[in-house]
Amino acid sequence: MKQPLGYNLKSIALVFSGAMLFFSCADNYKRVGDEALPLVFPQGVAENFSFMYSEANKVMANEDKDTTKIISVLSGPITENYENLEFPYRTFPEGIVVDIYDENNYKNRITADYCIRYSSTGLIDLRGNVVLETHDGKKLETPRLYYDQSNEWAFTQDKFKYTNPEEGTVMDGEGMDFNKDFTFLNAHRTYGLMTIKEASND
Repeated sequence: MKQPLGYNLKSIALVFSGAMLFFSCADNYKRVGDEALPLVFPQGVAENFSFMYSEANKVMANEDKDTTKIISVLSGPITENYENLEFPYRTFPEGIVVDIYDENNYKNRITADYCIRYSSTGLIDLRGNVVLETHDGKKLETPRLYYDQSNEWAFTQDKFKYTNPEEGTVMDGEGMDFNKDFTFLNAHRTYGLMTIKEASND
Protein backbone atom coordinates (compact mmCIF):
# COMPACT_ATOMS: atom_id res chain seq x y z
CA MET A 1 0.00 0.00 0.00
CA LYS A 2 1.28 3.39 -1.01
CA GLN A 3 1.69 6.06 1.72
CA PRO A 4 0.25 9.49 0.91
CA LEU A 5 2.79 12.17 -0.04
CA GLY A 6 1.71 14.46 2.83
CA TYR A 7 2.41 11.71 5.36
CA ASN A 8 5.97 11.25 4.04
CA LEU A 9 6.64 15.00 4.13
CA LYS A 10 5.42 15.21 7.73
CA SER A 11 7.75 12.35 8.74
CA ILE A 12 10.72 13.97 7.03
CA ALA A 13 9.93 17.34 8.65
CA LEU A 14 9.66 15.70 12.08
CA VAL A 15 13.01 13.90 11.71
CA PHE A 16 14.66 17.08 10.41
CA SER A 17 13.26 19.16 13.33
CA GLY A 18 14.47 16.57 15.84
CA ALA A 19 17.97 16.59 14.31
CA MET A 20 18.10 20.42 14.44
CA LEU A 21 17.01 20.39 18.07
CA PHE A 22 19.65 17.78 18.93
CA PHE A 23 22.50 19.70 17.24
CA SER A 24 21.41 23.03 18.70
CA CYS A 25 21.87 21.56 22.20
CA ALA A 26 25.63 21.10 21.69
CA ASP A 27 27.82 22.29 24.59
CA ASN A 28 29.02 25.72 23.47
CA TYR A 29 29.54 26.86 27.10
CA LYS A 30 32.80 28.74 27.50
CA ARG A 31 34.73 27.52 30.55
CA VAL A 32 35.71 30.21 33.06
CA GLY A 33 37.35 30.38 36.46
CA ASP A 34 38.59 27.13 37.98
CA GLU A 35 37.00 25.08 35.17
CA ALA A 36 39.31 26.72 32.61
CA LEU A 37 42.52 25.99 34.51
CA PRO A 38 44.71 23.33 32.94
CA LEU A 39 45.48 20.24 34.98
CA VAL A 40 48.87 20.56 36.67
CA PHE A 41 50.68 17.64 38.27
CA PRO A 42 53.81 17.79 40.47
CA GLN A 43 57.08 16.65 38.92
CA GLY A 44 57.98 15.00 42.22
CA VAL A 45 56.59 14.15 45.65
CA ALA A 46 58.68 13.64 48.80
CA GLU A 47 57.53 12.16 52.10
CA ASN A 48 58.99 12.85 55.56
CA PHE A 49 61.32 15.43 54.05
CA SER A 50 63.87 17.88 55.48
CA PHE A 51 65.40 20.74 53.43
CA MET A 52 68.38 22.60 54.83
CA TYR A 53 69.36 26.10 53.66
CA SER A 54 72.86 27.28 54.51
CA GLU A 55 75.34 30.00 53.56
CA ALA A 56 79.11 30.49 53.77
CA ASN A 57 80.51 32.71 56.53
CA LYS A 58 82.37 34.85 53.96
CA VAL A 59 82.52 35.42 50.22
CA MET A 60 84.87 32.80 48.78
CA ALA A 61 87.19 32.72 45.77
CA ASN A 62 87.57 29.68 43.49
CA GLU A 63 89.84 27.62 45.74
CA ASP A 64 88.91 28.95 49.19
CA LYS A 65 87.71 26.70 51.99
CA ASP A 66 85.28 27.71 54.67
CA THR A 67 82.53 26.32 56.85
CA THR A 68 78.85 27.13 56.28
CA LYS A 69 76.13 28.04 58.72
CA ILE A 70 72.53 26.86 58.65
CA ILE A 71 70.00 29.61 57.98
CA SER A 72 66.78 27.58 58.00
CA VAL A 73 65.42 24.03 57.87
CA LEU A 74 62.04 23.11 56.35
CA SER A 75 60.52 19.75 57.31
CA GLY A 76 57.16 17.99 57.19
CA PRO A 77 55.20 14.86 56.19
CA ILE A 78 54.84 15.55 52.43
CA THR A 79 55.86 18.07 49.77
CA GLU A 80 54.89 18.41 46.12
CA ASN A 81 57.39 19.87 43.64
CA TYR A 82 56.15 22.20 40.88
CA GLU A 83 59.60 23.64 40.09
CA ASN A 84 59.18 22.81 36.38
CA LEU A 85 56.49 25.49 35.86
CA GLU A 86 57.09 29.00 34.52
CA PHE A 87 56.51 30.37 38.06
CA PRO A 88 58.06 27.58 40.16
CA TYR A 89 56.79 26.68 43.61
CA ARG A 90 56.62 23.86 46.13
CA THR A 91 53.58 22.98 48.26
CA PHE A 92 53.39 21.42 51.72
CA PRO A 93 49.74 20.26 51.87
CA GLU A 94 49.90 18.42 55.21
CA GLY A 95 51.75 21.04 57.23
CA ILE A 96 55.29 22.25 57.74
CA VAL A 97 57.86 23.10 60.40
CA VAL A 98 60.32 25.92 59.63
CA ASP A 99 63.34 26.32 61.93
CA ILE A 100 65.07 29.70 61.47
CA TYR A 101 68.48 30.36 63.01
CA ASP A 102 69.60 33.86 64.03
CA GLU A 103 73.11 35.34 64.15
CA ASN A 104 73.84 33.67 67.50
CA ASN A 105 72.59 30.31 66.19
CA TYR A 106 69.44 30.46 68.34
CA LYS A 107 66.51 28.60 66.80
CA ASN A 108 63.09 30.15 66.21
CA ARG A 109 60.32 27.84 64.98
CA ILE A 110 57.26 28.36 62.76
CA THR A 111 54.57 25.68 62.32
CA ALA A 112 51.54 25.76 59.98
CA ASP A 113 48.85 23.47 58.57
CA TYR A 114 49.65 24.36 54.95
CA CYS A 115 52.46 26.10 53.10
CA ILE A 116 53.62 27.24 49.65
CA ARG A 117 57.23 28.26 48.96
CA TYR A 118 57.79 30.30 45.80
CA SER A 119 61.29 29.42 44.56
CA SER A 120 61.93 32.44 42.35
CA THR A 121 61.06 34.98 45.08
CA GLY A 122 62.05 33.08 48.24
CA LEU A 123 58.63 33.89 49.75
CA ILE A 124 57.02 31.34 52.08
CA ASP A 125 53.21 31.55 52.48
CA LEU A 126 52.06 29.81 55.69
CA ARG A 127 48.36 29.16 56.33
CA GLY A 128 46.21 27.68 59.08
CA ASN A 129 47.10 27.67 62.80
CA VAL A 130 50.40 29.45 62.21
CA VAL A 131 52.49 29.55 65.40
CA LEU A 132 55.88 31.23 65.71
CA GLU A 133 57.92 30.50 68.85
CA THR A 134 61.26 32.16 69.58
CA HIS A 135 64.14 30.65 71.55
CA ASP A 136 63.36 32.93 74.51
CA GLY A 137 59.67 31.98 74.78
CA LYS A 138 57.91 34.68 72.74
CA LYS A 139 54.93 33.35 70.79
CA LEU A 140 52.90 34.67 67.86
CA GLU A 141 49.65 32.99 66.74
CA THR A 142 47.86 33.95 63.50
CA PRO A 143 45.87 32.26 60.70
CA ARG A 144 48.33 33.38 57.97
CA LEU A 145 51.95 34.51 57.86
CA TYR A 146 54.44 35.32 55.10
CA TYR A 147 58.19 34.89 55.49
CA ASP A 148 60.58 36.56 53.03
CA GLN A 149 63.74 34.42 53.07
CA SER A 150 65.90 36.87 51.12
CA ASN A 151 65.15 39.80 53.45
CA GLU A 152 64.69 37.62 56.56
CA TRP A 153 61.40 39.37 57.26
CA ALA A 154 57.98 38.06 58.35
CA PHE A 155 54.60 39.77 58.08
CA THR A 156 50.85 39.21 58.36
CA GLN A 157 47.75 41.29 57.66
CA ASP A 158 45.50 38.98 59.70
CA LYS A 159 44.55 39.00 63.37
CA PHE A 160 47.23 37.84 65.77
CA LYS A 161 47.96 37.09 69.41
CA TYR A 162 51.45 37.87 70.67
CA THR A 163 52.66 36.59 74.05
CA ASN A 164 55.86 37.88 75.62
CA PRO A 165 56.70 36.01 78.86
CA GLU A 166 59.77 38.19 79.54
CA GLU A 167 57.57 41.27 79.93
CA GLY A 168 54.47 39.37 81.04
CA THR A 169 52.38 40.85 78.21
CA VAL A 170 49.72 39.50 75.85
CA MET A 171 48.85 41.63 72.81
CA ASP A 172 45.94 41.13 70.40
CA GLY A 173 45.88 42.97 67.10
CA GLU A 174 45.67 42.94 63.34
CA GLY A 175 48.67 43.22 61.02
CA MET A 176 52.30 42.85 62.09
CA ASP A 177 55.77 42.69 60.60
CA PHE A 178 59.07 41.76 62.25
CA ASN A 179 62.60 40.48 61.64
CA LYS A 180 63.57 36.82 62.03
CA ASP A 181 64.84 37.06 65.62
CA PHE A 182 62.03 39.34 66.92
CA THR A 183 64.40 42.19 67.86
CA PHE A 184 62.26 44.56 65.78
CA LEU A 185 58.47 44.22 65.88
CA ASN A 186 55.87 46.52 64.34
CA ALA A 187 52.20 45.90 65.22
CA HIS A 188 49.88 47.74 62.79
CA ARG A 189 46.79 47.76 64.99
CA THR A 190 46.29 46.57 68.57
CA TYR A 191 43.14 46.23 70.69
CA GLY A 192 41.94 44.71 73.93
CA LEU A 193 43.87 44.71 77.18
CA MET A 194 47.65 44.90 77.17
CA THR A 195 49.74 44.77 80.32
CA ILE A 196 52.89 46.90 80.22
CA LYS A 197 55.64 46.41 82.78
CA GLU A 198 56.94 49.64 84.35
CA ALA A 199 60.63 50.07 85.07
CA SER A 200 61.45 50.54 88.75
CA ASN A 201 63.40 53.64 89.85
CA ASP A 202 65.36 51.86 92.58
